[in-house]
Amino acid sequence: MISNTGSSQVKVVNMSGTTSKYKSNEYKQIKFISLISGGIDSPVSSYIMTKMGAEVVLLHMDNRPFADDRAIERVKELAVRLREVTGQEMPLYSAPHGISQDIISKSCDRNYQCVMCKRAMQRTAKIFGTELGCSGVIMGDSLGQVASQTLKNIRSENIELNYPVIRPLIGYDKLEIEAIAKEIGTFDISIKQVSGCTILPTNPITEANPEKIYVFDKSVQLQSLAETAARNTIRVS
Repeated sequence: MISNTGSSQVKVVNMSGTTSKYKSNEYKQIKFISLISGGIDSPVSSYIMTKMGAEVVLLHMDNRPFADDRAIERVKELAVRLREVTGQEMPLYSAPHGISQDIISKSCDRNYQCVMCKRAMQRTAKIFGTELGCSGVIMGDSLGQVASQTLKNIRSENIELNYPVIRPLIGYDKLEIEAIAKEIGTFDISIKQVSGCTILPTNPITEANPEKIYVFDKSVQLQSLAETAARNTIRVS
């Protein structure tokens, strides 16, 4: 459960019954760009940062043709709900990501697809977010939940990013995140059926080698991919 405890703090009551308190003005007057996938975690991470005083801009990485049209519609619904529950304008932008995914799949070891995908997303968010005056990117990562969220992979995803990455859910388990999603009304939207990512590797790497990351960055021309995606980003709601 989440509740306001006054003007200075936000209280998160976890499923275990323990309570965490955050200063709600901790990030006051700081703007962040939040990568929102349409799943359960990223809307919750965006919400938590607004409760800590941050202004949030939403960025969806459009995975088509490796996702269907329902994905972007689900994200639009989530944006509406987040605006309702936070009172923020929270503009939603969409960046083309399918072409980056295709190039990664053809230029890198297949088991590095998810890690390199995250690198492309974060760099796109950095470029576009900087243009909007954002000071960092918010992500919905929870340590160890999926292959790309192991500690070694997260380290590899951030190599030479040089841009703050905020992960409000990093120590939460799935039940705790779902409880918050239900509390704020995003859970039922997030579980709406979509095709999911169809370019996922069969056996994604869980301990990415930083030396390989440098090689793959050059193979895919990562900075160029991110600049192209940022340049073609549009506001969708």
